Amino acid sequence: MPANVEIKASVRDVMQLKLRAEELSGSEGTVVRQRDTFFGVQKGRLKVRDFMDGSGQLIFYERPDFDGPKLSNYSISPTNDPEGLTKVLSDALGLVGQVKKERRLYMVGQTRVHVDTVEGLGDFMELEVVMKENQSTEEGVAIAHKLMQDLGVNDGDLIEGAYMDLLLIKRKCHNGHI
Repeated sequence: MPANVEIKASVRDVMQLKLRAEELSGSEGTVVRQRDTFFGVQKGRLKVRDFMDGSGQLIFYERPDFDGPKLSNYSISPTNDPEGLTKVLSDALGLVGQVKKERRLYMVGQTRVHVDTVEGLGDFMELEVVMKENQSTEEGVAIAHKLMQDLGVNDGDLIEGAYMDLLLIKRKCHNGHI
């Protein structure tokens, strides 16, 4: 199963982060609009990523929920019918929720740097160090920490969990359950 080391952080100054990411990647990045629909599963997370252009991906992943660098194992299968697949999986497994975001993707070495604007949450940065065969988790963590420093991201900005988790917590708070 492919793996990557991930870091997710909230962003205080999105323009400054984009400038640093542009400098490090040597590009203006690529804008990607996504709607991720999550389904009820016994372990890990299962989602359909709809690129809203008729293409998408079915993604299963497992990773621990703590802030800082973490190893994520994943499987991806492309689909030409993300809406149909979403309907079938919703009927079969139950819908957990949706995350809508605009993502700017920069490549820095073996790392995908995402600057995300998430509907209902705000601005975030996500690093995905794509692990090479026989590369240790410790090497991936070191790459992530160095890039965090280069991008000006502080340990205090790190968040745990997925955007879906943050949206569910926000919904509970808004409904007065917490």
